[in-house]
Amino acid sequence: MSQTYGKTRWKRFALVMVPSVAATAMVGVSIANSALAASFSISGQQFKVTTTHLEGTNFSQFGTVDIEASGKPHPVAVSAFDKATLSNLCQSVVTDLSAFGLGKITLRLEAGTDPAKPVEAEKLLIDLEELKADATFKELNIGQDASTLPGEATQGWHPHPGVTKAGGGAGLPTGMTGFAQSAKSASLDDVKQTARATSAGSFKLSNLNLSLKNGDGKGNECY
Repeated sequence: MSQTYGKTRWKRFALVMVPSVAATAMVGVSIANSALAASFSISGQQFKVTTTHLEGTNFSQFGTVDIEASGKPHPVAVSAFDKATLSNLCQSVVTDLSAFGLGKITLRLEAGTDPAKPVEAEKLLIDLEELKADATFKELNIGQDASTLPGEATQGWHPHPGVTKAGGGAGLPTGMTGFAQSAKSASLDDVKQTARATSAGSFKLSNLNLSLKNGDGKGNECY
């Protein structure tokens, strides 16, 4: 396994993940270590996430496929952190309730607005489709075999020799390896992300503010 030392900076790197909150279900959730490996069917809806700053340790990333309850697949990039802190976190998801005469409704969640109390997450995995950010990585490996990914967040996802499940995804078939990347730490600024699912061992949200807003777009969604 190759080693790259020092810092590597990729402006607007679109494959690295930033943690997000899966609506109210993620508030205060705490899952036992073995339970983290349980997959789930995703809703099929995308949600947007922004954060002004993210600091994470033991970052890793690989590709997988998320599956809706209907069986519809969605290719995603799964990103994992053993631990992460986020400042000024915002998450929004839009639901169309026109059938009830209400039009589009945006569920918006904000947390970590106090610089002294950022959002804290452990064993965090995010299934994302798009991300824009300024990112800095330390001890970065690109092209690593997915079955050899380090860190607590990925343990249990790859029994041997291939990653099988992550987040809401079907993962790689047993015995199959794949392209992955990892870093000792990652620092991201001005993050904008579109995601499909989130799993976490724990998620602590300080100064939580959850609201429903009529309509979508600017002013209601995070971006």
